[in-house]
Amino acid sequence: MNTAPQPPGGAFTVTRDVDIAVVTLDIPGQPLNTLSTSLAASFGTALDEITRSGARAIVLVSGKPDSFIAGADIEQLLGARTAQEAERMSRDGQAFFDRLEQSKLPVVAAIHGACLGGGLELALACAWRVATDHPKTVLALPEVQLGLIPGSGGTQRLPRLVGLQRALDMILTGRNIRAKKALGMGLIDDLVHPAILRDVAVRRARELADGARKPSRTAKGRGAAGVLLEDNPLGRRVVFRQAKAGVLAKTHGHYPAPLAALDVVRAGYDRGMRQGLEEEARQFGELTQTPEAKELMFLFFATTSLKKDAGVSDPAPKPRDIERLGILGAGFMGAGIASVAVQQGTIVRLKDTDHARVGKGLASVRAVLQERLKKKQLTRGQVTDMMVLAGGSTDYSGFEQADLVIEAVFEDLALKHRVLRDVEPALRADAVYASNTSTIPIAEIAAAATHPERVLGMHFFSPVHKMPLLEVIATERTSKEAIVDAVAYGRRLGKTVIVVNDGPGFYTTRALAAYLNEAGKLLDEGASIGSIDRALTDFGFPVGPITLMDEVGIDVGGKVGLVLSQAFGTRMAPSDAMRKVVESGRTGRKGGKGFYLYGSNGKKGDVDTSIYEVMGGRERRDIEASEVVERCVLAMVNEAARCLEGGILRSARDGDIGAVFGIGFPPFRGGPFRYIDSQGADEIVERLEGLNGRFPPRFEPAELLVEMARARRRFYPASGKPVE
Repeated sequence: MNTAPQPPGGAFTVTRDVDIAVVTLDIPGQPLNTLSTSLAASFGTALDEITRSGARAIVLVSGKPDSFIAGADIEQLLGARTAQEAERMSRDGQAFFDRLEQSKLPVVAAIHGACLGGGLELALACAWRVATDHPKTVLALPEVQLGLIPGSGGTQRLPRLVGLQRALDMILTGRNIRAKKALGMGLIDDLVHPAILRDVAVRRARELADGARKPSRTAKGRGAAGVLLEDNPLGRRVVFRQAKAGVLAKTHGHYPAPLAALDVVRAGYDRGMRQGLEEEARQFGELTQTPEAKELMFLFFATTSLKKDAGVSDPAPKPRDIERLGILGAGFMGAGIASVAVQQGTIVRLKDTDHARVGKGLASVRAVLQERLKKKQLTRGQVTDMMVLAGGSTDYSGFEQADLVIEAVFEDLALKHRVLRDVEPALRADAVYASNTSTIPIAEIAAAATHPERVLGMHFFSPVHKMPLLEVIATERTSKEAIVDAVAYGRRLGKTVIVVNDGPGFYTTRALAAYLNEAGKLLDEGASIGSIDRALTDFGFPVGPITLMDEVGIDVGGKVGLVLSQAFGTRMAPSDAMRKVVESGRTGRKGGKGFYLYGSNGKKGDVDTSIYEVMGGRERRDIEASEVVERCVLAMVNEAARCLEGGILRSARDGDIGAVFGIGFPPFRGGPFRYIDSQGADEIVERLEGLNGRFPPRFEPAELLVEMARARRRFYPASGKPVE
């Protein structure tokens, strides 16, 4: 092996394996490889030099430990000031990948780790793709999650490689495809152990150069029905019609990118690949300038910057490795936490009052893992290994070894005090104690502790294995060491973690309660359940507030309402309708009886109209959807501003991430603080004052908003990138 001439920029290293050039991409100083205009130019120079060097084929491999190419440089995209400028970026990417595909030297992509967006588009342009069977190797076109479409040929090459229906599924959802599945659908050509990735890729490159292998461009395993639908214009029309109906049902038309993607893919089928590429570039450029894309790209930057935040002011102590976890309470939340912990290799000890509860908790852990096995996200061997990590008991045996203990018992302060007093003597001196509570102030829980500096809150969302947010709550006495340990472990569990300061309801519960409470007030005034839910889903929430009450549990909502009304008085007083429903004993979906009807399988049906009698009468009146949206959304937005004003939130960024990832605020609107910026603080204050005149004191504007309106200030710079 010898070293070939190096291209400029330092991102590429070119070595030779006899007649095969091995190009290693490793952008200096960056944790991930991302594609940019300058990188493509450097790669083009490298290709020219390799061609002149006498090499017969090329292997492209990443120098990053667990990532191939993570996509395009989003900051460069956000910097495009016009659709025409972004369209030029797309055309440049298309031209480079066209050149790669038509290269005289066959190019093999050696993929280990994430191969996303532009990284997958690059791999699609290669003659052969070899990927590792490692869990971190995933392939995806996630541009739709940024409000965009693939812009460097992905909308045209992917359908031709894997078939129309599979390509649309990937493009319209942005979902990750694991390497084993990618092999079965023809997205990759070889699946190998990481230790032999380079060797196999070099061998395939040499075989391609010799003509012993030919690039495969035929979709695999589509079945007779797939072939029938996709290989004729009439069948494709059915596929596109069904896909469009699915998109509209899911997005309510709020997201332009999926519909644009359908148009672009169809253009390629109807008018040929060249016209498809033209349409791809044009629509890509236009999408970069939409409000939806700007908000979704903001969320990308916000979550990226959050990953660098240790949760405390500098200097931040180094977090410990959490190897052993104790969980107090083997119910729904405790078992849910255990299920995500064992998947990260943590030894877990579940404790409850009797063996039946412990056994049920362990069965719940297994059920989560079995669900992943069924989806082929885990193997049987992995499930077995993970279950070995989970144990249970009715006493505190094993807790003396725990690095972190999470209490997940009922929302009752006396019970939480008793549990803390019981377990604390058994814990190590440096063990962190976290309460999974959604409402009770952590300082009140920590009052029972001998070492309150080691006590904090870790508010997981239900169901734990699906919900992405973790809210870490710190008191004035919580140590920096405890906070950084909790934050780092939360991220290890795959959660998006925000740190908030202590107070009743913290941030997410408090903001959500204001929103749900206003929906309850609308019920008091005679609004129908369906009209309230429709208005808010039309605004962009994933489910309406009344449906959400059924999902969370009406009884749970009643307890939350009581805590917050005691803390904040009239402003958070529960509605009469909600109080009556709670007193009636209805608990929502989990009890099979709530605001909606539920079948024996738990499937939600129509509104249970008998609940109107519980609330005080079947007579319902029409309230304009705009009024429903105005009141519920501004109640949440104003409460979020109060949380920032009162120091519960550390930043507007954390408030927006918490609302989007924790309580369903529409992502394409960016979050409560982005929404305020988009409307203008002066406009928001004027609308709040109008509502407060009708419904005092629920809508009295937060003083922070009044000050911002007066000074005409924003929470974020106009560029859209959050301040780090």
